[in-house]
Amino acid sequence: MVDENKDERLPDHTEVPLAYAAPSGLRSEDGGARLTLYGNLRRDPVHLDGVIRDPLALREALSAMYAVVGSDYRYVPKDRAAYHAFRRMRRESANLNAWQAQQAYYDWLSRNDPLAFCILDPVITVHPDAVFFEVFSKDEGSYANLSIGMDAFDLQSEPVCGTTNIDFSESLYESVQRFRSYRETRITIGQQAVKVATEGQPDVLEKHIKIPDSWLRGFLQVQSATMLPADTLRVSAMDMYNALRHLRMNGDQKGKRRGMRFELIPGELPRIVLEPWETVLPSSAAPYSGRQPKVVRIWGRRRLMMLRRLLPYVDDVEIHLMGSGLPSFWVLRAGPMTFTLGLTGFTASNWAQSVNFDLLLPRVHEDSAETASSETATKSKAKAKKASEATAVDASVEKVVKHLAKRWADDRESLAKATKLEGEALTASLQTGCQHGQLMYDLAGERYRLRPLTAEPLELDRLEFRGPRQRLAYDLVHRKGAVSIVTENRIHGVGLELTGKADVAEDKREYRPQLLLNDEGFVSRAECTCNTFRQQGLKSGPCTCLIALRLSFAMRERERQASGRARNTVMIETRSFSRRRGEREEVVQLSLNRNRLRLRWGPTDQPQRSQQLQFTSVEAARNEYFERISKLEEAGYLDASL
Repeated sequence: MVDENKDERLPDHTEVPLAYAAPSGLRSEDGGARLTLYGNLRRDPVHLDGVIRDPLALREALSAMYAVVGSDYRYVPKDRAAYHAFRRMRRESANLNAWQAQQAYYDWLSRNDPLAFCILDPVITVHPDAVFFEVFSKDEGSYANLSIGMDAFDLQSEPVCGTTNIDFSESLYESVQRFRSYRETRITIGQQAVKVATEGQPDVLEKHIKIPDSWLRGFLQVQSATMLPADTLRVSAMDMYNALRHLRMNGDQKGKRRGMRFELIPGELPRIVLEPWETVLPSSAAPYSGRQPKVVRIWGRRRLMMLRRLLPYVDDVEIHLMGSGLPSFWVLRAGPMTFTLGLTGFTASNWAQSVNFDLLLPRVHEDSAETASSETATKSKAKAKKASEATAVDASVEKVVKHLAKRWADDRESLAKATKLEGEALTASLQTGCQHGQLMYDLAGERYRLRPLTAEPLELDRLEFRGPRQRLAYDLVHRKGAVSIVTENRIHGVGLELTGKADVAEDKREYRPQLLLNDEGFVSRAECTCNTFRQQGLKSGPCTCLIALRLSFAMRERERQASGRARNTVMIETRSFSRRRGEREEVVQLSLNRNRLRLRWGPTDQPQRSQQLQFTSVEAARNEYFERISKLEEAGYLDASL
């Protein structure tokens, strides 16, 4: 196989130089207080000056945002390496003064944990109607957008619109905690805000942050996902409080499910079910207005704890669900403020779920992953066609950016009239603009906004894939007949076992990757016969064959759902259905495997009964399979298939 590690020597980070006139903080003045947020001197000037009308609400919103930035829910085994490194650094700096010791610490931190700096510098955007703070968590699992309407301030001067970074450090977070309702608090955002001269302090606070490409890519992906279709429901702040209270009073159980299910029936109030206790929390805000009944299961519920301080000020909560195991967005409205929390449902270390997420968004330059050896005449034509399409999309993005440069924000209908783009062309340009970091979608306001993420254009080729192995996996999947799924074996209580075949022309070999996916989409076991896996296993991540197998399975599942796969072509499929009777939930699982049909049914809190039927033909088994599905739907069962 092509060397999977040859690109790993290339830079895997984006350098972002930052410079601030002074550290941000809260200062006392004339019987009140002023929150000074210094903008990045390397970007165009941005300015806002006004008196905060509700300092306590803003305090809790900024605190929730800071909690998102510093959150890291990745599993960390016991490791004393960091402690030993700290002891060694302490010995080396024992004879240094305070300033030198602090500088030595930040030098060490930049080498060993560059992501630690990311919590200091959120992206802030000032528009004529609102101010936006955007942050992304360290573990790439949470995205937060705090929108503050201009009516939340008594403006003292005309705002200067634009996008910049602000110096948001831990000391600033502690300063925000000193907001009080009885004291007038003023906020100033800008490059040269009210500066207090301090003897011995440098004129400019310089930072050189190396942002990992995976973090930057995740930020752009999650923000872009806000514009994808989703099921929307409303719950009250008290409903959310009840769910968080139950999670706070009950710890997760090892080896048990940790999801949160939403039972959605048109015209009825949504129900929230917490696993593994099967606690049902009925909502009280508004009935579900969707067309079809369904069960949606999401993960990352513990991250909702980051919103607990803001809940007393929340008027209502709007939840956007993209599907089971996919990102969800929680929009909390609190007067003139709106806090949007996006949960991916997985962390950066969960490659299996991230592959599924990657397929949700368009990949304009997809054919760039093809290797030279695979470029036949047919592929060259396809590649040229794809390149022309990419050029057309880039031109459309430029039209949208030029229009928003004049208006800063606009809705889809107005953008269509101004740019003369319609339908798929407009959608592709907006999605591409968001993925390139030029635009953002305001989910709460349903408007597209101009928001250049960095001062310099991003190197999009580096951000296109999560790594060289994923690039090769995409190439392998798009070769005709190179990757196929040989068997699918549904094991009750364990998960789905996939066995694939990967034919690599460069190696003149055929490899056999195998994956075991549990009910939550995580990989329980992975094996492959390729040389990379035999030498390294999973120590350096999954091999190209394993990624290609997971990618091929995800693409096939998406095609099934999008095309409503014709019934006469289904040979292997598993569907799950659930129905609630009081506090008890009944589950039925149907598994079709060619001419065999396996049934499992019973309450979730009891051992399930099973039955296996074998038919003389695939067609007979298929007809029985769909007939039973129709009867379940008529009986009021909800489709709970993942």
